[in-house]
Order: sequence, then C-alpha cells, then structure tokens
Amino acid sequence: MSYRAVKAGLARDTQIKIDSQFDIDEAKKCLYWIGEITGENIEIQDLDDRREMSYSFHGIMKDGILLCKLIDALLPDGKKIDFTKKTFQETNNQAFKMARERERIGIFLMKAQEYGVPDTNLFQTDYLYERTNLVQVCTCIRALGIEAQSRPGYQGPEIWPKKSEHNVRTFSEEQLKAGQQVIGLQYGSNKGASQAGMSFGKARMILD
Repeated sequence: MSYRAVKAGLARDTQIKIDSQFDIDEAKKCLYWIGEITGENIEIQDLDDRREMSYSFHGIMKDGILLCKLIDALLPDGKKIDFTKKTFQETNNQAFKMARERERIGIFLMKAQEYGVPDTNLFQTDYLYERTNLVQVCTCIRALGIEAQSRPGYQGPEIWPKKSEHNVRTFSEEQLKAGQQVIGLQYGSNKGASQAGMSFGKARMILD
C-alpha cells in the first residue's frame, strides 16, 4: 500500500484553500444526477460537514467505475465503453488495482472530452484519485450534465443550467455604414452647446 507525504508550507496552504471551496450541495447534486443517469443505487449521506462529505464523495467516485458508467450511458451506439476489458475486472494485486482505477478515470476524461466537455472543465486523474481537487471534479460533472441536457433525446433530470446558445446576427452593408456615422456617447455631445453665460477669471479693469 502506498502513502502520500503530508503537504507542508505553500502546498499545504494551497490545498487547504481548495478544500475550503468544496461545495457539499454541489457534490450531492452530482451524485444524485449520476445515480439517475446510470440507474445505480448511490447512497448519498446526509452530511453537513465539508470534510466528511468530501471523503464520502471521494470514496464513491475514486475507482472510476461510476464515472465510466455515467459517460457510457450518455454515449451514442458505436462509442460505448467495453466493460469486458481487464481495466474493469477485479484484482487482488494492489498495484494492478490502483493502475486500473486510474485508467478508468482516464477513460472517462477522454470520453468526456470527445462528448463536448471543454478542456477547462476537465480534471487531472490525481485530482480525484488522490483527493487533491474534488472541486474541479464536480465542475467537470456539472459541465457534462449541461452538455448532456442540450442533446436531443436526453431523458434525464433537468437539474443543471441550460447551455448558452449562439445568437449570430447579420447586418446589411447599409446598416454597417449607418453605424459608422453614429458618435458613441462616451465621446460626449456638442448638441445645443454655446458659450452663453460663460465667463472665466476676473473682468479686466481699465483705468484712466
């Protein structure tokens, strides 16, 4: 069994900051959505402590099985995951077990990227496996949910914000030329301006 050295100094401060941003409700929402999409009976503990909930979330997600079942349920025929491979088989060898768990997470990330999740919303394998950034893991699942909801035929629960849609507008050449004649308000206006009533300085005195 491998052990990870305890972080110290700046690395420790950074980890504490990341852990403090872990959203309990968002994690529960992710687990609920995964359960609805995969049909798996996920036991979501009713925890209010951030640390305890992060450990619970990590324990459920760490082996990558649920993640692979999630993305597989969303993928169209022809792009499904082959769950008969050794990657998804149980083993008593600890080294093989760890390697397969990491590989499953990698498969999910690759498939999620192909599905349409932006690179900025993906996470590194160690973020989940080593529990170093579960915030980003939730961000990725959320992004996947938003993408899934925008697809035709989606039958899961609508719990994520709707994906923004492009609103492309086209203008005629006449409209574009007319726009060039308009002076923006940030440049001010001289409409109705005059020097009436304006005086500067003291009036000049002329003495004989």
